Amino acid sequence: MAKETGRKIIASNRKARHDYLIVDVFEAGLVLSGTEVKALRQGRASLLDGYVAVDGGEAWLENVHIQEYSQGTWNNHAPRRKRKLLLHKDEILRLEAKSREKGYTIVPLSLYFLDGRAKVEIALAQGKREYDKRQALREQQDNREAHRAMRHRQNR
Repeated sequence: MAKETGRKIIASNRKARHDYLIVDVFEAGLVLSGTEVKALRQGRASLLDGYVAVDGGEAWLENVHIQEYSQGTWNNHAPRRKRKLLLHKDEILRLEAKSREKGYTIVPLSLYFLDGRAKVEIALAQGKREYDKRQALREQQDNREAHRAMRHRQNR
């Protein structure tokens, strides 16, 4: 059997980019059980309510839903269990220091396989205010209209 290469995205958290201002992005490995890996290979995961907590010098991915493996037996995994993240010590310390500041949190952005290994992209993020969200949507809409006008002008 040939070894997997490249990046295969399983789940992404598009709402995080809308609700938070992304300050810094990290790639972390995951400690998973066998049935979790099989469920991920079937594409059964949701990052919607997930977050990262730093506890005792270790980073934990919490509240991420990985559906139970359909062919699993009595030793199937719990769908919303805490999963340990594999990061360098200095990255964990930096994340912990920043996340203790007011307004900062750590959220998962995407879950994917990289060369056959499960990885999660996490971000140090700052919560946006409601008016910031409206302003960002207005800017996107203005950019879209400008590009549409330019495209329409070029086609003439």
